Amino acid sequence: MVLPSHINGDSKAVLDSGAARLKELGYKQELKRDLSVFSNFAFSFSIISVLTGITTLYSTGLNFGGPVSLQYGWFISGLFTMVVGLSMAEICSSFPTSGGLYYWSAKLAGPRWAPFASWITGWFNIVGQFAVTTSIDFSLAQLIQVIILLSTGGKNGGGYEASKYVVIAIHGGLLLVHALLNSLPISVLSFVGQLAAAWNLVGVIVLTILIPCVATERASAKFVFTHFNTDNGDGISSKAYIFVLGLLMSQYTLTGYDASAHMTEETKDADKNGPRGIISAIGISVIFGWLYIVGITFAVTNIPNLLSENNDAGGYAIAEIFYQAFKSRYGSGAGGIVCLGVVGVAIFFCGMSSVTSNSRMAYAFSRDGAMPFSSLWHKVNNQDVPIYAVWLGAFVSFCMALTYLGSEVAFQAMVSIATIGLYIAYALPIFFRVTLARKSFTPGPFHLGRYGVIVGWIAVLWVVTISILFSLPVAYPITNETLNYTPVAVGGLLILTVSTWILSARKWFKGPITNVDS
Repeated sequence: MVLPSHINGDSKAVLDSGAARLKELGYKQELKRDLSVFSNFAFSFSIISVLTGITTLYSTGLNFGGPVSLQYGWFISGLFTMVVGLSMAEICSSFPTSGGLYYWSAKLAGPRWAPFASWITGWFNIVGQFAVTTSIDFSLAQLIQVIILLSTGGKNGGGYEASKYVVIAIHGGLLLVHALLNSLPISVLSFVGQLAAAWNLVGVIVLTILIPCVATERASAKFVFTHFNTDNGDGISSKAYIFVLGLLMSQYTLTGYDASAHMTEETKDADKNGPRGIISAIGISVIFGWLYIVGITFAVTNIPNLLSENNDAGGYAIAEIFYQAFKSRYGSGAGGIVCLGVVGVAIFFCGMSSVTSNSRMAYAFSRDGAMPFSSLWHKVNNQDVPIYAVWLGAFVSFCMALTYLGSEVAFQAMVSIATIGLYIAYALPIFFRVTLARKSFTPGPFHLGRYGVIVGWIAVLWVVTISILFSLPVAYPITNETLNYTPVAVGGLLILTVSTWILSARKWFKGPITNVDS
């Protein structure tokens, strides 16, 4: 079923289908609608950023299963992520608004449950997005620290190891730059987003070919495609258990594609191009991510050494791979450091796009009065940028990172919301679509037809599955230092959100509020 035509019979002008649908949904066009389908795709693709996620958590994949978990876990996560993305794209086509997930939940849950459904979804989404920005820029701060370490001689050569305070300072500086960039007009961000997408694509291709070619010792194809690492040093011997823990790298990487939904009020023909952005970002990321994993894994010959905190990179596996590949061939690891710089630029673009996405979410959520000081966060400047929402996202993300100064365990609990919290927000509107709105849902130009409900249920079950798997202990015996605090963090967010609803929000939050006459 397609949306009604928005062509005025007395005029040759055709109203943009996304703008027309936004008006039907009850919202004014306040943001500048200037993004093409490629620009929309670029924001999601840059946030997924396979160079960011895989590089950051490659050590986790090596530790839990090694090449087998890296290769096949990637495809398993990629397949089910596409299922989730297809369901989200179908809903996005019907409701192309910056609010995205929480607006979808409100419309799909029905009048009775709309306020509560949008409240829960919205808070999981926005806190998850803040946590994603925190983890991305913190990952870049850590990579910069490793680059400095290797550039000054490495851990075994007296290199400079930055303190946690220096890392936090770098993190704050990165957020400042990202906030400044996001204060620019959307036309500028569109160009930077396209540049980011191109950088990620070219970067993956170059590193995939270069690293194994430079390395003087290469792994065999049998090792790359069949070796299963059970020597994790964490007291876990079950292969099945090890494999599912190794999925974390893949699932953490393949997230953030809801950016295409949050950018729909700035995208031309968003009811068509928003869904295309979601699906293409996931599909291309899965393909290029696999190439990157294969290429890098061919340069892996000694897993224990790569994971050792006593190697030159201080246990940062991919940094050690790059550094040693060039050092073994040329006697200097400088080329490897340059390659890490290529990854660093990709992570920088990833963080910039993440701030863009969470600022649009904050703009929309506050437009409906759901946030403290809502009247401030949904204001746009004369360049059509939600400027206060931009700086709010950067500030909150920095505050979340400060937990690292007190405890790495507390910080990891905070960052765990980035994966599980965000995926719960993805699953809620899909759940309402296949239950309460199963018969009433009106699809947009992109729809799954009779398969929509089946695909939706698979998506919901996958999110339930990974929520359980990533809450399991990752080391034995379980102590304060080895306990997986993911269920504590996510459960805490749930309790806080529901409690706030019961004690206060249910009395005044009525869900999405239209700001134009129907």
